Amino acid sequence: MGGLKVEDLLKGDYIALHRNKLLAEAFYLRGDIEKFGTGFFRIQAELQNSPELSFMLESINGFTRCGLNVKLGDKLGDKLGDKLGDKLGDNQKMILNTIRNNPKITLSQLSKMVGISQTAIEKNVTKLKDRGLIERFGPAKGGHWEIKGDR
Repeated sequence: MGGLKVEDLLKGDYIALHRNKLLAEAFYLRGDIEKFGTGFFRIQAELQNSPELSFMLESINGFTRCGLNVKLGDKLGDKLGDKLGDKLGDNQKMILNTIRNNPKITLSQLSKMVGISQTAIEKNVTKLKDRGLIERFGPAKGGHWEIKGDR
């Protein structure tokens, strides 16, 4: 985008450009964005408070891809490792860590955070429930998750 490189974004050495000023203004007026061109700065500042999250940004054939990687905490990883060995998949580990950080998260939000379909989330959550690792309390809206053995 206009010669902007991933390295520049990560260093904060850039001037924000709008590809579509009308679209940017519409999002601003709807309240979906607060400021123009400060997203990467704010993401990186917020991630300083969350060492279990890391920001991934890469350029592939002219397209930019970004995401959050969740590092499984030692405490949770040790307890689950003792209980299950290496049987948990990466998505299941991410689901557990995300639930640990936000027990009120919905399946839809989990889908977005983990980066897989809601159907895949539902299958993985069912497997985690069947193994006795997580339990849902309360209704779909307003309920919460508990990770067993993570007290």
